[in-house]
Amino acid sequence: MSISPPEEIAIIGGGFSGIMTGVNLSRLTERPLRLKLLNQHRPVGRGVAYGTRRPEHLLNVAARNMSAFPDLPDHFLQWLRTRSEYENVPDLELRERFIPRLVYGDYLRGLMQQHLQDPARSALEQTELIEDEAVDVVPENHHAMVHLASGRKARAEKVVLATGNEAPAGFPGSAELHDHPAWISNPWQSWEDRLPAPGGTILLLGTGLTTVDAVITLRTLGWPGAIHAVSRNGWFPNSHFRGIENPGFPPPGVDLAALGLTELVALVEQHCARLRAAGANPAIVVDKLRPHTQQIWRNFKLEERQTFVRDHAARWNILRHRIAPELHAQLTATRESGQLQVHAAGVERVEAEGKKVRVHLRNGEALTGDLVINATGPQTRFSDTKSVLLKNLLARGLVVPDDMEMGVRADEDHTVIDRNGQRATVLRALGPLLRGTLWETIAVPELRVQARRVAETVLHQPALADTMPQPVMMEYMI
Repeated sequence: MSISPPEEIAIIGGGFSGIMTGVNLSRLTERPLRLKLLNQHRPVGRGVAYGTRRPEHLLNVAARNMSAFPDLPDHFLQWLRTRSEYENVPDLELRERFIPRLVYGDYLRGLMQQHLQDPARSALEQTELIEDEAVDVVPENHHAMVHLASGRKARAEKVVLATGNEAPAGFPGSAELHDHPAWISNPWQSWEDRLPAPGGTILLLGTGLTTVDAVITLRTLGWPGAIHAVSRNGWFPNSHFRGIENPGFPPPGVDLAALGLTELVALVEQHCARLRAAGANPAIVVDKLRPHTQQIWRNFKLEERQTFVRDHAARWNILRHRIAPELHAQLTATRESGQLQVHAAGVERVEAEGKKVRVHLRNGEALTGDLVINATGPQTRFSDTKSVLLKNLLARGLVVPDDMEMGVRADEDHTVIDRNGQRATVLRALGPLLRGTLWETIAVPELRVQARRVAETVLHQPALADTMPQPVMMEYMI
């Protein structure tokens, strides 16, 4: 009797989404699998978010909701207890701690080693770590060949796209600054060794989470110069807070996912006003919306999605993607001291000015920096991708942009849809590639569910409902 060879699975991306897809394949498989994990640039298992070496960079979600497994809600907390610095922290305090991101990277590396690299514990027949860049996927009979930048090829029956966030988009004039010593086009690469002299000026283009990281690092390093942050609205992320019970939202009997955008906005504004009148933070409504946001987004018409992005997304993001209270306090102190100045204006263009970079704003002002960091966040227009892999997949018609041009079109089970509207035989996708399909698709509470679902899809297993409990409203909101 002949025995079928083990199925080969290639995962492109070694960050949270890629690692946890592999871990879940190991946990769930009932047949032999060979896994090929393709990683580049960052240490495998860490990715952009957890590849930081700066201990002052904290998670944006409290420890109690950072388990990598939807079916094991206390897994991360239990792992923290194995580390000496957390073993004596009281339970209630540990649950609400915002842990350094590099520690969370250690957690993911441990899961990778246990489930993917330990022959005595892994259910996989083999895991091959390939430190190379995937540049193309070419379908063949019942499988595909993943082409690598080195010229090698990797065979696989299924290919999972877990490519994560792209570097920020450029500005008019930024292409000419490619080699300029005062220009940082990718804020997730090291820039601390390029700090100006103490009397210098640093410009941060953006006021989101990446800029918060930069400001906190500059404070930690004790750099005494001037810091300017620029964004269209000048809004920084809000702080996490202690909330109150809010049983009135969603209202009983109201299906939030069935409401159109206009009705939903009116309902949210009504309940936010009620919370303000009670002296409570209106972001509580955003927290209560979170379990429903993906289905709400799916049910929106295209015009409603476009209107939301244009008119509401900026405000949503500062309420939804909040930061640890201790980081917010440092950010506030830096502003109050006058070291950090914020400019609410769009960027018109950037240009070299000798050894410095000059940034022209749309309000007519101009700022000059000894170091200018593009911290606007990931590039999100999919057809403008800089990824060689994604460009080739687009050219082959193996992927197409979603209706919002934010990522790839995919089915609910994460199967990619090709240019002919057909479900791909080979390709699966998760993470930021599904931003236009799911909207909420970049944080661990969503990604852990996706990683499990992709593994189930690859293995042809039924989906497990997300069993993570909802956050208790009297605790820190997520």
